[in-house]
Amino acid sequence: MEATAKARYLRVTPQKARRVVDLIRGQQASEALAVLKFAQQDVSEPIYKLVASGIANARVKADQLGEAFIEDDLVITAAYVDEGPTMKRFRPRAQGRAFRIKKRTSHITVVLGTADDVKAGAANKKGSAR
Repeated sequence: MEATAKARYLRVTPQKARRVVDLIRGQQASEALAVLKFAQQDVSEPIYKLVASGIANARVKADQLGEAFIEDDLVITAAYVDEGPTMKRFRPRAQGRAFRIKKRTSHITVVLGTADDVKAGAANKKGSAR
């Protein structure tokens, strides 16, 4: 079972968001929440909410499928940051010049699955390579 959570048009540069997402990729979901709670970066708060949303999505999906939901089994199988649209603004500079400021946005995606899904995915990748 896999559950996905997405945050789109987040007003943070993708480069800054990737630094935080790299900390939690592959970790257990509850462990990732603990890491994000105490991370210094400002973007850790929306990513924390995103992982919590993914856990809630997994709980709902498990209820729909009639499966037992164990939060400790959830692992962040994939987490990535894509670049969103860039807002262009202009700033006055010396001698009548204009200076462009780029306000970047990000699309963040977190995929949660059980440890069994991770092992099955790894086995499928090895089988398809042959």
